[in-house]
Amino acid sequence: MNDMSSFDFCNYLAEGNIICQTPVKTGEEIITKLAERLAFNTAGLNKDEILEKVHEREALMPTVVAPGLAIPHARMSNVENLLIAVATSENGIDFNTPEMGPVRVVALIVTPADDPGLHLQVVAALAKMLLNPEMVIKMSKLESPGAIIDFCCDSKMELPAYLRVRDLMDRNPVILYESDTLNTCIATIAANHVDEIPVLDEEGDLRGVVSAHDILRFSLPEHILWMDDLTPILRFQPFAEMLKNAQDTKLADFMRESFESIDEDAPAVQLVKLFIVSKAKQVIVTNAGRFSGVVKMDSVIRDLFWA
Repeated sequence: MNDMSSFDFCNYLAEGNIICQTPVKTGEEIITKLAERLAFNTAGLNKDEILEKVHEREALMPTVVAPGLAIPHARMSNVENLLIAVATSENGIDFNTPEMGPVRVVALIVTPADDPGLHLQVVAALAKMLLNPEMVIKMSKLESPGAIIDFCCDSKMELPAYLRVRDLMDRNPVILYESDTLNTCIATIAANHVDEIPVLDEEGDLRGVVSAHDILRFSLPEHILWMDDLTPILRFQPFAEMLKNAQDTKLADFMRESFESIDEDAPAVQLVKLFIVSKAKQVIVTNAGRFSGVVKMDSVIRDLFWA
């Protein structure tokens, strides 16, 4: 594993791995061209192997990470150091993500397979540098590889000292409000294939969580849980009674106010410890006590060990 504590983005940019003002129109084409550049300029690297790994990752998570910015990524066992190839397009490249608009800056990242957090740290640093769409547009208008390198050096991009919870969290999860009804809750869980959902008040403050387990628990009277023989309960009568009032029952009546949470600035390894100790499958992320997002255990496994 490489020591990236003194990371300087400029040190990993080479003019031969930068394509300015590309006429390419599609994401697939520009990723192929960037892979070709890295393979041509790096001993022992094969274009087809890069593309195979990029496509494996794209099947799990999006390449377009912010409006105008795409960061395709490959983790490879025959790579010892971080490799980066960059392409810009003032007119935009179609990555088939209409909600994000055309992509104007593409950074292909190749990292060692045995460094699970490095690509996430680089993505976080790039996204921070180019978080402002105006910065993306400014970079896309530069006309030479040297100008691109100067732009990145002037931006003083720094790699985070360590991976934080916010680098792994989902910032736009499915949410519900405490004023929502049981009917809405059931429909949301079914439609989105999620188990546990954060519940907010109208001001956006976190009030609790609700899960499929909570709904089932709410539908059964406490005494039934102590019964061994449930054969007298036919046709799911308790559930039928619950559904009769589902339109009038508010989430505030049965949501859970106890849940696992962690601050978004906490080290990601602390999040992993929380998953192990609490046995939770999802953790709520907060920022100064306010709701920020969620992290699911299966997503952490994907991001660190596979994607």
